[in-house]
Amino acid sequence: MYAVIQTGGKQYRVAPGDKLRIEKLKAAEGESVEFDKVLMVGDGDDVKIGAPYVAGGKVTATVTAQGRGKKVEIIKFRRRKHHMKRQGHRQAYTELEIKEVSA
Repeated sequence: MYAVIQTGGKQYRVAPGDKLRIEKLKAAEGESVEFDKVLMVGDGDDVKIGAPYVAGGKVTATVTAQGRGKKVEIIKFRRRKHHMKRQGHRQAYTELEIKEVSA
């Protein structure tokens, strides 16, 4: 059984046992999180598609880690103008393990 959920402005296809990184959530490590914005649930040939969300659809996950991604370097350079600007960014994430998918 799998589902497509929406969180952090993105959509993810998840199944029980999957581990994924999503945009940061305010939840501590080991805490359980429920997603009710389920767009689609599939179980073999039986597929339920929501309009926009599946009624009664729910995905339960456990937070395994909170962290920050690798640094992305932003460099703006103007040749012959003595101008170079450097900036870095590290995006915060929450790592989840999917426990249950129900519809």
